[in-house]
Amino acid sequence: MPARSTAEISGRDLVRRTLPLWTGRKGNKDRSGRVPDLVTGTGEPTQRPARSENSVGILFGIGAYGLWGLLPLYFLVLAPAGPIEIVANRVLWSLIFCALLLTVLRSWRPVLTALRTPRIVGTLAVAALLIAVNWFVYTYSVTSGQAIEAALGYFINPIVSVLLGVIVLREKLRPLQWTAIGMGLLAVVVLAVGYGAVPWIALSLAFSFGLYGFAKKKVGPRVDAVTSLSIETAALAPIAAAVMLWLGSTGNATLVAEGAGHFWIMAASGVITAVPLIFFGAAARRLPLTTIGLLQYLAPVLQFVLALLVLHEEMPFERWIGFGLVWVGLILLTVDMLRTVRRQPRLAKTPEPAATAA
Repeated sequence: MPARSTAEISGRDLVRRTLPLWTGRKGNKDRSGRVPDLVTGTGEPTQRPARSENSVGILFGIGAYGLWGLLPLYFLVLAPAGPIEIVANRVLWSLIFCALLLTVLRSWRPVLTALRTPRIVGTLAVAALLIAVNWFVYTYSVTSGQAIEAALGYFINPIVSVLLGVIVLREKLRPLQWTAIGMGLLAVVVLAVGYGAVPWIALSLAFSFGLYGFAKKKVGPRVDAVTSLSIETAALAPIAAAVMLWLGSTGNATLVAEGAGHFWIMAASGVITAVPLIFFGAAARRLPLTTIGLLQYLAPVLQFVLALLVLHEEMPFERWIGFGLVWVGLILLTVDMLRTVRRQPRLAKTPEPAATAA
């Protein structure tokens, strides 16, 4: 008979098992018939003050978005691996890590349930293709010295998501939302003039991430973060394995050619991909949607600062103007979101986990 977890042990059973360790006795009551308390020695229950759920959620949120914001440093350590090999390894090692995690947590049942639902599988397969595009473009941008444009993509993503809501869902926007979209479009024009070309990296990241969010929203709360990542990486695994075989046959794979250190750093991509998602899931269950919406700006801010101060990428005057327009648009969206939540406070009590990309 398999051992039961602590969660499965009844309160009475748990007291009976643990009390002898507290009192040094075999019995489960003192002479007065009361269960002694560990700290006071009395029968009066004492409770250790619990950390605020909001505080815990904020810590998890900072952990998630902070790790995503620092991701460019990890990709640079993986040199000389190219973006195709990095993404292929990220898929395969993430799948292995998720399988181990599901086994340790005994959480295969939600995965099997989701796999028996064709609509969920089909939606997550589409989401997998979108996130693969997002990962590849992001990795390419960082390894080719264009991390600032990648940060721009995640800055304009909220504006693009609002625009997609109009195009795809026929949503009616409020004046501040229309103004934010106008600021975003103007920023793209200014940056296109400054770059001498359309900022396709930023737009690709923003639209692939936005569409990924729409795809994930269709499955909603029926699929948790680890289950979703497991199915998405499983859908991409055959392609990733084929890519690695092709790179190996042409002598372009670095996984086993650059020493043990490079191998294990590459293998760590599974943990680096899954851990922020788990942190984000823990934050989303504890925080209102407005707080999650504000925390999401932490990742592109860190990416922007790293690109500017650590990677020393150029930031000419016209880019500052373009980024400034985007930031003004984000401020307008944030003000609109806060005003809406104040009018309808109940909507912020149970946040729906948003999609995550990096």
